[in-house]
Amino acid sequence: MLGGLRRRWDAYKYRFVPWLALNLRRKRRTLRYVPESSQDKIISDEDVFETLLKIFKALFINDFSRQAHILALLPEIKCKYLELLTVEQKRSKVNSCNHQSQHVFSPEEVLFNTLGFSITRDRSTLVSAGTGVFVTRGFVPKGTVVSMYPGTVYRKHEPIFFQSLGNPFIFRCIDGVLIDGNDKGLSRSVYRSCSRRDQLGPFQMSDESWLTAALQNPLAVGQYVNNCSHEKAANVCYQEFDVPGYFPVELKQYLPNIVYSHDIESHPRCVVLVTLRDIKQGEELFSNYYTVVS
Repeated sequence: MLGGLRRRWDAYKYRFVPWLALNLRRKRRTLRYVPESSQDKIISDEDVFETLLKIFKALFINDFSRQAHILALLPEIKCKYLELLTVEQKRSKVNSCNHQSQHVFSPEEVLFNTLGFSITRDRSTLVSAGTGVFVTRGFVPKGTVVSMYPGTVYRKHEPIFFQSLGNPFIFRCIDGVLIDGNDKGLSRSVYRSCSRRDQLGPFQMSDESWLTAALQNPLAVGQYVNNCSHEKAANVCYQEFDVPGYFPVELKQYLPNIVYSHDIESHPRCVVLVTLRDIKQGEELFSNYYTVVS
């Protein structure tokens, strides 16, 4: 019983204000300082946009045979993707005996082939930390988008009390926006409901697969990245990114975030994890749970 209570406290204490106030000074090495909120960027929004576009296009082409219902409604972009598919098929013919069919890779393989690395969830190297995220293949250079924090996006005035009970996956953005990255219970039901509410015919405005074991977007595991410690320094940090209105509609199916309230005027908020240094195969990702804006 005491062990269960201790685990619950370890998961909750990072959201308990008195505990934070008492421990911030003691944990200065695990804090991240930025001079002002406008400078909380490791890489530019353009770089984030281009990275997401690159991996999402690769995932779309890899799953091309299942995209016919979307492409039928977007004839102006169908030719563009057919050209990209042709280039990809020519590239893969060297390693394929069957030249007539497209070889379909797993999402993790697509990530590796596109960005040069793959990541997965596994038992953390930190004692009692539960699940962590590891680089399983390749090499991740400094300043690379290595993961995304999935979940329902709540603005300051929107109700999240019941979803937050016993929930260690609530991420607070600098401007007060909250992202609920819990893939179980009420949080799971709310995300699915909002995602299906916003679906436009065959066009999915968000990715639901992060709620399952079969990820469609292999980057959507950022909620399992553990906080750094005195022994394990942070090698990634969170960076907020508002998805622009011109983001390709056919690629929104890979965005692992959805807004709680339907509002066509607002842009979806994403949080990506960006590497602070080069990261090699086999290393676990560690972040800073606290950012101090001075």
